[in-house]
Amino acid sequence: MPVTSSTSSIKRWPSAEAVLSAVNAWARETTERRPDVLALGYFGSYARGEAGFGSDLDLIAVVRTDNRPSREASRDWGTETLPVPADLLVFTVREWKRLKAEGGRFVQTLRSEAQWLVKRGAL
Repeated sequence: MPVTSSTSSIKRWPSAEAVLSAVNAWARETTERRPDVLALGYFGSYARGEAGFGSDLDLIAVVRTDNRPSREASRDWGTETLPVPADLLVFTVREWKRLKAEGGRFVQTLRSEAQWLVKRGAL
């Protein structure tokens, strides 16, 4: 989140390096507490090296199973500890394989820019 210096009213957004360092630590902690995570990564402006003031962090996770809709499945991941707002998409292995088989623009985007922090096994 933007922070204000104690000596200035100018807002500062965390550097991309600080955000990526935090997301790496978050990914390690998350996979330690969640053995169901098979893959975890980020895409979008941070993956392309284009993040700037106000950029959010686009995250993607693939899990073994989850009976909740994707929007509900992403609520308990602790992304609020990251230094910028984050949008997390959670897919089960079944959903992920179907998505990849269908192809489309989103899959092409992920293939070209996703940065995987965790990958367990073949997906």
